[in-house]
Amino acid sequence: MTGTGAARPGSRAGRAGVGQGGGFEAVFLDPVGQAVQQRWADAAMTVAFEELPPVSAFPAVPGRRWGPGLWWSATTGRHVAAGSNAMRVQLMVLDRDPNVTGLAGRPVRLLWRNPRGQVRSWVPQLFARRADGTALLADCPSHPEAGGERAVKAAEAVAQACAHLGWTYRRLPPLDDVLAANLKWLAGYRHPRNAGRPGLTAAVVEAFTRPRPLIEATEAVGDPIEVLPCVFHALWHGQLTADLDTPLHERVPVCPQGWSGPETGDAG
Repeated sequence: MTGTGAARPGSRAGRAGVGQGGGFEAVFLDPVGQAVQQRWADAAMTVAFEELPPVSAFPAVPGRRWGPGLWWSATTGRHVAAGSNAMRVQLMVLDRDPNVTGLAGRPVRLLWRNPRGQVRSWVPQLFARRADGTALLADCPSHPEAGGERAVKAAEAVAQACAHLGWTYRRLPPLDDVLAANLKWLAGYRHPRNAGRPGLTAAVVEAFTRPRPLIEATEAVGDPIEVLPCVFHALWHGQLTADLDTPLHERVPVCPQGWSGPETGDAG
């Protein structure tokens, strides 16, 4: 069970030291913006990290083409802080995952001591709460070597901290360009307004009770100008499916959710 983000009475909030014996500590902001330090295992059980703001700001790097910004999450209906284009892409993937119920950018800093007794810290870029209550902490490197040796050592430590809880830590690899482009397109239709008038989504899903070329079923429902945003909205939310590893186009076969029938090719 998760809490509101504040340390509960009797917790070790405000503790000055880092856990001994390889233990981990968590630093996060409470609802009024005050930093709280707490034993990691306790914080993981009591703190709703998915509801917290970043514990530290994403850096703005001069000369970088894409800087810190906000991603509107269809999962939560709130904005999530994003620090890079690579992170934004991974947010799209997680925001579309039906097993993800909450998202946050940099909500917690982990502290630990290395074998030499030196205090080390790391702020994972992403936090995702899963439907079963477990969580994913993740970083979103733009290439495998990003962050250098420090990132590699931090990844090992954070993975250990997560494993103790039954959680997961991952360095998420960049997406294939085609898949990323398709997700960016569909993400543009993630907002509920693209579901259209009452009854339109049901009509769209009904039009794809068997796999059909996208434009064929769209025109069967009505004016493509009205219907296409609803089709893309349904594709984003998984009510309809298509092969997103190939470029989307008007003749791409679109299937109903859970379709397990024979494969169908392009009808045109």
